Amino acid sequence: MAPVVTSPTPVVPRQVRLVYQGRIFTVQVESITLPSGHPLEAEIIRHPGSVVIVPVADDGSVILVRQYRHALGRHVWELPAGSLKPGESVEGAALRECHEETGLIPDRLDFLGAYYPTPGYCDEKMHFYLAAGLRRARAGEAAAHPDEDEDIETRAFDRDAIRGMIASGEIVDLKTVGGLALLP
Repeated sequence: MAPVVTSPTPVVPRQVRLVYQGRIFTVQVESITLPSGHPLEAEIIRHPGSVVIVPVADDGSVILVRQYRHALGRHVWELPAGSLKPGESVEGAALRECHEETGLIPDRLDFLGAYYPTPGYCDEKMHFYLAAGLRRARAGEAAAHPDEDEDIETRAFDRDAIRGMIASGEIVDLKTVGGLALLP
């Protein structure tokens, strides 16, 4: 993975104005002076971070979920993913989201990397994990419970089918395309 390059002098906001606070993210306007000396009113979405799971079955197929995405007005095939909850570890969130969205529990999580999907206006950091050794809950383990706003269909696809879905525009979710590109 390439090294992270940071600005030698961080930009400190002169003023921060909260515009919106929702259950998942907040929107702020920050008055800053860029390193070049130019002033800017930066509109920033503050997000707690998220996890993206690449669930790979024993046969090598990848499990995708199909959900209705109102912003797009359609159902979308994508990798299971979700936001971090307050105080939750990133790995704990990956385990939770995999179970909630696929009904499966991974015996192994391999960290694939962490990336910022929209750094021009959002600080969300997506943590990608390969989930392997997938199994149903055993006796005594909690059953999967998707969030109340989720109506999810789950299906396994071989990698050739997924490449075809990307090429045809059936998969339009960039975190999914990025997560699949991280597979070894």
